[in-house]
Amino acid sequence: MRIITVSRQFGSGGRELGKRLADLLGCDYYDREIIQALAEEQGMHPDEVRRALNTHGWDHYQLTYRHSFDQAVRMHRGGAGAELMARQREILQEIAESGNDCVIVGRDADVILQEKHPFRVFVCAETQARLERCLRYERKRPPEEQLTEKEILRNIRRIDHNRRVFREVVTGRIAGDGSTFDLTVNATGWEIKKLAEAVAEFSGRWFEQHEQE
Repeated sequence: MRIITVSRQFGSGGRELGKRLADLLGCDYYDREIIQALAEEQGMHPDEVRRALNTHGWDHYQLTYRHSFDQAVRMHRGGAGAELMARQREILQEIAESGNDCVIVGRDADVILQEKHPFRVFVCAETQARLERCLRYERKRPPEEQLTEKEILRNIRRIDHNRRVFREVVTGRIAGDGSTFDLTVNATGWEIKKLAEAVAEFSGRWFEQHEQE
C-alpha cells in the first residue's frame, strides 16, 4: 500500500495538488471526505465539525509546551473538538488499514500514520502567490460575500498560526521543521497541474527506493 500525505500552507495550492496527484496515480483521495464522514457519524453539519476541530483551544498553550496526542485529548476530555479529533484519528487509521493506495490532505496524517511510512509532502508558497490564489477563488463567489485583500491576508496569518499550534501540541513536531517531510515544494510560479506531474514522478521513485530497502 502506498500512502501520500500532503501538508500545506493556507492558499499554497496544496489541496489541488493532492487531488491532481490522486487522479494521476489512480488512487483514493481524502480531504473534506473525512469531515463529511465525521459529520454523518455524529449527526452534525460539516461546518459544525470543521468549527469544532478548529476551536479546540490548543492556541492557549505556548508552542514550547509539548503534549502527545493522547495527553491532549485527556486534557480536553468532554470537549467536542477533542472527541472529534480522536475519531478523526481513528478514521485515518482505518483508511490506512484498507489496503488501498491513497492521498490524504492535511489532518496531520503524516504524523498519525508514520508507522505506515507514507511519502510526506509539504506545499508552501510566497505570501503574494497565496494571496493571488485566494483572490481567484473569491472572485467566484457573489460580490457581497467576497473578502478584501486585507481580510484574506488576515485569514492566511490566522489559519497558518492555528495549524502551527495544532501540529505542535498534538504531534510534538515543530511546524517549520522540513526534516519531517520527504519532499517540500514551493508552488510559487507553478501551474499546479505541472507541479503534480513532477511530484507524482518523484513519489514513484521514492516508493521504489524504499520498497527495495
